[in-house]
Amino acid sequence: MKKILRSSVVIVLLFALYILAGIILSYGKQPDISQEYQSGFRAMDCYADTVSCDRAYIIEDNEEALLERLKMIEQAEDRVILSTFEFRADESGKDILAVLLQAAKRGVDIKILVDGATAFLQMDRNEYLHALAAMENVEIKVYNRVNMLMPWKSMGRLHDKYVIVDNDLYLLGGRNTYDYFLGDNGYKNYDRDVLVYSTNPEHQESSIYQLEAYFESVWGMEECTFFESRRTEKVSMAQEKLEERYEKIRREYPVLEETTDYVRMTFEVNKITLLSNPTHVYTKEPTVFYSLVEIMKQSKGEILIHTPYIICNEWMYESFQEICDRNPDTSLLTNSAANNGNPFGASDYLINKERLVDTGLNIYEYEGGVSYHGKSISVGNRLSIIGSFNMDMRSVYLDTELMLVIDSEAVNRQLRENMQVYEAASVKVLDKENYEIPENVKQQEISKKNKWKINILKIFNWFRFLM
Repeated sequence: MKKILRSSVVIVLLFALYILAGIILSYGKQPDISQEYQSGFRAMDCYADTVSCDRAYIIEDNEEALLERLKMIEQAEDRVILSTFEFRADESGKDILAVLLQAAKRGVDIKILVDGATAFLQMDRNEYLHALAAMENVEIKVYNRVNMLMPWKSMGRLHDKYVIVDNDLYLLGGRNTYDYFLGDNGYKNYDRDVLVYSTNPEHQESSIYQLEAYFESVWGMEECTFFESRRTEKVSMAQEKLEERYEKIRREYPVLEETTDYVRMTFEVNKITLLSNPTHVYTKEPTVFYSLVEIMKQSKGEILIHTPYIICNEWMYESFQEICDRNPDTSLLTNSAANNGNPFGASDYLINKERLVDTGLNIYEYEGGVSYHGKSISVGNRLSIIGSFNMDMRSVYLDTELMLVIDSEAVNRQLRENMQVYEAASVKVLDKENYEIPENVKQQEISKKNKWKINILKIFNWFRFLM
């Protein structure tokens, strides 16, 4: 018996070593930005002097974010494309599933793309997601399914979050598809989306064609495999419950039956540019981060960066220092360690705060009591940059990521007003230990549970390139 036990322990340890070696060998070295990309990207190409056919509006509130998704899907006539890192069949998730199911029943073509980790944890055994997948007009694909036998592919994740409806409307930002980000059902994160409407959907200059081309490039990858639906009694019962839920949603939200005036709702835009990382599952060329840095380096106006957490390598620190050397009026807001919903981010921030201060950034810590998940940059009074990209090494080198660069003074004013709400509940970092604390702001205290997590994670900080 002891011999069997020892053999089992050895096998487990060898397998763990195999996984660890596969991850480190595949993801341990971060590639440089290529000369080809550097020569092909020009920050000034994100600006235009004339008004485009696109219009945009920022969705800030979680309840509004859920309602807008329900409205978009309910009014879809031809197609719905949904890409999300995480899809859960909780309250808001079931609301989305219910309207998607009804859209499929009326003949709308539906394509859904989710990350492989989500599929493993939230979808494979969920009867509600299987009920939608079983519909005739629905296709669901999974990006890079979890496979422990192939650790060299394990860290590449799909982090994009967007919805496309028909040929004239899409929503893109940082919100996943469940209660933390949508509606008002208990615990939540604050986040941000941007709604884009095309007044001339046939015009190829509309940014919807950039996003559609990106989606098709990911959808067609061999790493994206179909989610196989199954018909069981539980799945049939789940479909019935979703149909009942749909009727309840219609009663609760009569606005779903009204036609939305998107021209009146949105603002004029000169140009929208989509920035994206490479889509393969290995370490990625840091195209989004490089582009963001180049845009900020060219700006002569104030720069405001909002990110939930910040985990940098030396190149990233140097890039922030370059920005600040050119423009000292550059600020970065992130969650305090106590307010951070990501213990990896909180741990690394406490270790490397001094290095971040040394870049010259004016750093603010958000102390609102609810984790802030917004990923946005305001550049001068014209550019608003919104999407899924965190200022961490995972977003820079490992995940698929999207950021919209919007040239519009009106949208920029809206973004700055929204940003100011979080800045008003923040403290200014003076150095590693000291802060400038406004009278109306109270610094949060790290809970004993989170303090324990943070201290444990500090031991493994050499894994920070995976956090």
